[in-house]
Amino acid sequence: MKILLVEDDTLLGETLEDILRADGYTLVWVTSFEGALDATFEERFDLYLLDVNLLDGNGFELLKALRQANDTTPAFFITALSDMASLQEAFAVGADDYIKKPFAIEELRIRIHAKLQARAKVLRHGTVTWEHNALYKEGKPIDIPAMQRQIFLLLLENQGHVVDMQHLLDLLESPTEQALRVHINKIKTTLDAHITNIRGVGYRLETR
Repeated sequence: MKILLVEDDTLLGETLEDILRADGYTLVWVTSFEGALDATFEERFDLYLLDVNLLDGNGFELLKALRQANDTTPAFFITALSDMASLQEAFAVGADDYIKKPFAIEELRIRIHAKLQARAKVLRHGTVTWEHNALYKEGKPIDIPAMQRQIFLLLLENQGHVVDMQHLLDLLESPTEQALRVHINKIKTTLDAHITNIRGVGYRLETR
């Protein structure tokens, strides 16, 4: 499993580099916005660990750009920003987790392991399969917009269970129920997905 660490704090970067490599991960560590863009262009990763305040840019803008390019690689923000607005922005641009500094290294290790184990699984819904960080329909690769991929994957990971409305809205740049319904309807059409609206609660991808 290959992880991209984007962190301009040398001490923290060196610490995470030592620990994650000792855990068996392949780690690429860059310290800048531009370095991160170059790395994601040249290589494919299984997880991004992103700082927010970089010397030459902003981690939120970095992830937003990656998501707009249909990059659905899981992303954790590791940041000293603890305000609610920053937390909301992180999930709005497509974050999978948000870890506030200072944090326990063991907590980060547990979260990374859980996310990568979940992503390593082959998930299926009807003729649609999620495998190796890619979607397939009837065995052929299928490409859908990044926002819809995130929504569908969240529903797929919780297939048979209701996903809370707010959790889904947190994935959207414009977090309204109407915008969410539009995305859900497109997913249902494109992937022939059986998604049920549990009114006032959330959505459920039915088991097939």
